[in-house]
Amino acid sequence: MADPRTICIREDDTVLVKVVNHVKYNVSIHWHGIRQLRTGWADGPAYITQCPIQPGQSFVYNFTITGQRGTLLWHAHILWLRATVHGAIVVLPRRGIPYPFPAPHKEVVVVLAEWWKSDTEAVINEALKSGLAPNVSDAHTINGHPGSVSACSSQGGFTLPVQSGKTYMLRLINAALNEELFFKIAGISLLLSKLMPSMSNHSELIQSSLPRARPPMSLALANSPTTLAIPPPKNATAVANQFTNSLRSLNSKKFPAKVPMTVDHNLFFTVGLGINPCPSCKAGNGSRVVASINNVTFVMPTTALLQAHFFNISGVFTTDFPAKPPHVFNYTGTPPTNLQTISGTKVYRLSYNSTVQLVMQDTGIISPENHPIHLHGFNFFAVGRGVGNYIQRLILRNSTLLILLNGTQLECLLADGWR
Repeated sequence: MADPRTICIREDDTVLVKVVNHVKYNVSIHWHGIRQLRTGWADGPAYITQCPIQPGQSFVYNFTITGQRGTLLWHAHILWLRATVHGAIVVLPRRGIPYPFPAPHKEVVVVLAEWWKSDTEAVINEALKSGLAPNVSDAHTINGHPGSVSACSSQGGFTLPVQSGKTYMLRLINAALNEELFFKIAGISLLLSKLMPSMSNHSELIQSSLPRARPPMSLALANSPTTLAIPPPKNATAVANQFTNSLRSLNSKKFPAKVPMTVDHNLFFTVGLGINPCPSCKAGNGSRVVASINNVTFVMPTTALLQAHFFNISGVFTTDFPAKPPHVFNYTGTPPTNLQTISGTKVYRLSYNSTVQLVMQDTGIISPENHPIHLHGFNFFAVGRGVGNYIQRLILRNSTLLILLNGTQLECLLADGWR
């Protein structure tokens, strides 16, 4: 963990980070996965919890690590600056508290990311101007290294020297902008110790079965065949579902689940695309593709939402974000004929200490899309998943395995299903 971008801290530590903006763009930093308990102003999304840091200015983030350990992520949180402005957060257990597994021989942070030949801000601004989807990246990277180039296959790529018979912990982070990425080491069995959901994903992988009496490997054993293993296709839904369905928790007495049995707010969010008028979008024939939740496309404010709430500033947002979609339809089937969304800066207001059940329903509007989403500043329980359209139904207690994202098994009287 020698990368200077890695922040290494311990559970219960108070963290102060002074961020000085030396770039030409406004910027803010989000501490991805950190629970912000009464420190919401330190969460970082620009125009949501704070105004961005202007060029030449600075801002001090102050927060405390409470009840968390593992691998998290920090990144810029305005437009696409996070493509390059990002790094790992390693939260170690309190001193004297061991890992819930044998200590590895070595820990390595592995950041999966993307690289563009162009300025990423120019890429996203052109997409917003044209109304079309942004250009995809020119390469994927592992710890900043792209794969070997065809003209010189001996150069490029990330290598990790290892010793036979040793166990290694890979603190794996997906820092790509909006892509799910498969990760596998040919010929090696991996044990997943923790998974944190997010806009990108970060996980801890314990490599516990490195064969003995073999030379070092670089994401493939050095004495393995030179022909690379064929990775899953980009649309390998079955592979992705198999991985997700295989996730299990520690389910130990030391980490008991405390799942609320009652719900104060039952939210159902449909996530999809839409097409809105845009007279200036020539490439889009006078329209632009937009994203929406419950048919609402978010409009970025010019005053931070938390600032407007705290100082009671009117006209910044409205509190009429719908708890459910305005129209019920076959979400994963034929889309509705009217693809236009409602634009606005809308919020759903919750009382302090409320218990919320949130169902995220993907849709097939325009085309199936991936929608990585995480909840800023809070932990949550993942109590079900599936494919197709969601339906709510009563089930018997303990008849379904439910996963707690910070490592315990759940029990719940109500469970959700898909058909």
